[in-house]
Amino acid sequence: MVNRRPTLIAALTLTAAAALTLSACGSDDSSKNDNDKIAGADTGNDKSASPSPSESDTSGRPKITFPSDAKNVFEYEKTGNAAKDAALADSTLSVNSVDEAIFEASTGTKALGFYNTGKALESSITYVQRYIDGGDSWTGETRYFNYKVTLSGANKAYVTYCSDESKSFIKDRKTNKVDKTPSDDSSYVLYNASLTKNAEGVWQTSNIASNRGNKACQP
Repeated sequence: MVNRRPTLIAALTLTAAAALTLSACGSDDSSKNDNDKIAGADTGNDKSASPSPSESDTSGRPKITFPSDAKNVFEYEKTGNAAKDAALADSTLSVNSVDEAIFEASTGTKALGFYNTGKALESSITYVQRYIDGGDSWTGETRYFNYKVTLSGANKAYVTYCSDESKSFIKDRKTNKVDKTPSDDSSYVLYNASLTKNAEGVWQTSNIASNRGNKACQP
């Protein structure tokens, strides 16, 4: 089975799971499959707004752009807590920044290092490089849902969420050939992310782990 995210989550789990306080989110962090990807899920109780990849609503933040054939959709309800909502929004921009680097075939994009730091940044760079070396990109739609956020002090947040990868596919960068692998239970992934607010007020993803095929994320 060929998946859109074959290496990033596994790599991040290995480097970050020990440091990630997943108990704050009430989820486990094990990743037992090297084939991790993402895309569309239907969930009845997830409402809300998804930031466009190109949004740059805060001065000084890098603009993120996607090709016309690829889209990430983020579904979550704002909590009403300014810090939690900021962490949620920046967690989605972290995801977008990694995908933009894939589309640009570059690990030096401004957004990648802006929204990611530490082990998450290191593993994201390795992951993007794998795409570059393989001559691959991706196409389709990815939806993220079932968001939960917990704060720990003023500068630490933990975000859990699900994804469904059934509508995103590997695309050969040169030939544009798309590998439309059928979806199954492994298309659904539970993510646990640790974010740290930096001096500029950006909630950077510093650690992330996943559990592929987690029943909590399946329809």
